[in-house]
Amino acid sequence: MTATTTPVIFIHGLWLHATSWSSWAELFTTAGYAPAAPGWPGDGETVKISRNEPGSIANHGIDDVVAHYTKIINALDVKPILIGHSFGGMIAQKLLGQDLAAAAIAIDAAQIKGVLPLPLSALRATVPVFKNPANKRRAVSLTLEQFTYAFGNAIPAQEAAELYERWTIPAPGKPLFEAAAANFSPRSPAKVNTGNSTRGPLLLIAGGKDHTVPVTVTKATLKQYRNSTAITELHTFPDRGHSLTIDHGWREVADACLTWLTRNDL
Repeated sequence: MTATTTPVIFIHGLWLHATSWSSWAELFTTAGYAPAAPGWPGDGETVKISRNEPGSIANHGIDDVVAHYTKIINALDVKPILIGHSFGGMIAQKLLGQDLAAAAIAIDAAQIKGVLPLPLSALRATVPVFKNPANKRRAVSLTLEQFTYAFGNAIPAQEAAELYERWTIPAPGKPLFEAAAANFSPRSPAKVNTGNSTRGPLLLIAGGKDHTVPVTVTKATLKQYRNSTAITELHTFPDRGHSLTIDHGWREVADACLTWLTRNDL
């Protein structure tokens, strides 16, 4: 890695494999960055391996994931830019709040501690996990119908099915249980240092048709940063759902990220 190459770490969320960032990584390489997309602790190297070994994925909570990426970041020569989707967006915000990143982009990020809106669509999207308390220590897979509602509601059904087959893996239930209890726990792992004014810039991205993380959640997240003087911005794609990083319109979202990074001298 040369001194002029900025590292970018892509952080996936629940139910998607790290290789779902492959197109983003190619684009960011072309743009002059040094991208990497490490999986969560316990993830298999491929989608197939992850599906066949759900026990390895199970029982990893938010703190485990943060520690995993902290170790990766500490091995770098310079602070990276973090780009996270869904729960990956929450992880990116936590790491940025700890001054471990030069900047972060949180796309349809899972709600952090302090965010109060709980839309019905978000509840329905997470029912596969919450329907059984034992899922806190398990890895849970989505059916195609569940994936289509949670991720693919804003795209054609055939495309949703193709994305489901290509990228989905089991996800640990623990982070969802931790996030659900965040506002009742003073030491919740979903707590982010939103008051940090010395951190790098943060861009929050919302999909206007997202069932899993509705735009009201992202707007409420933005308000949590009101006491910080650091750059915090919101960009909304009105017609996009939770699949916006992997569906046919991913390039529009990625280009918006690159434009924002350039505007902030990153």
